[in-house]
Amino acid sequence: MTTSSNSSTVPVSEFFLIFPNFQSWQHWLSLPLSLLFLLAMVANATLLITIWLEASLHQPMYYLLSLLSLLDIVLCLTVIPKVLDIFWFENKSISFSACFLQMFIMNSFLTMESCTFMIMAYDRYIAICYPLRYPSIITDQFVARAAIFVVARNGLLTMPIPILSSRLRYCARNIIKNCICTNMSVSRLSCDDTTFNQLYKFVIGWTLLGSDLILIVLSYSFILKAVLRIKVEGAVAKALSTCGSHFILILFFSTVLLVLVITNLARKKIPPDVPILLNILHHLIPPALNPIVYGVKTKEIKQGIHKLLRSLENMK
Repeated sequence: MTTSSNSSTVPVSEFFLIFPNFQSWQHWLSLPLSLLFLLAMVANATLLITIWLEASLHQPMYYLLSLLSLLDIVLCLTVIPKVLDIFWFENKSISFSACFLQMFIMNSFLTMESCTFMIMAYDRYIAICYPLRYPSIITDQFVARAAIFVVARNGLLTMPIPILSSRLRYCARNIIKNCICTNMSVSRLSCDDTTFNQLYKFVIGWTLLGSDLILIVLSYSFILKAVLRIKVEGAVAKALSTCGSHFILILFFSTVLLVLVITNLARKKIPPDVPILLNILHHLIPPALNPIVYGVKTKEIKQGIHKLLRSLENMK
């Protein structure tokens, strides 16, 4: 193949992922990461099995929780096993196609999760502000259409990100200074102009995540306004406790994304491992917390889990 005067244009068949400054710490970091990964997998699997087996939980709200758990499981399985493989066994190589598949799943499922948060906020808005109309609005058909919307919108709009990146020339440079195939980390290796790629990701990311966050904030603002008008004793505290914990979790999800953007923009002033570690934790902490906050704090799900545990004990 021809070569330019400045760099080789030998095609890249695989990449190598490295954690630049924490290599001496990576075995210690793998311990809390492994525990968080185990917690996320067990918690989400328990929630899914409970909703599947308990007939009383076959309702739209719990179907949305199931969708969120599925997204969390896929995100965790896409990112964390490879990170632990690097930390434990120094297996840093990843094939060209696997790298861009990981990039697609991370981008699409992250925005799918944000969209699911938005639909769940709408579900709570209807349940609290229009309780009599809730059964006729939030139906099984609504959940099915919402799930199709979540997958189609985010899958189609984020698909060009890995496609555009995979079509770049990488000029025999294949060492990614990251544990994950993020668009920014991979694109830096290219000898082509990546302005359009970065601009597309920036516009799509802020459009999808930003619009979801605005609708979430509006939903919870209306919920708060309606709750403060409730005169029944204890109802306000119960509603605020449930919705407050949901909103805090959504804010945590959004805040970490914002911090990731800021640290990447200010990467010359911040150690390069900081955004890498934040990115890894963002694929672990929300999946570990979501089933606890959304599931375990729900009375019906707690009863379903207790019933499941009793069934397992009886089988012994």
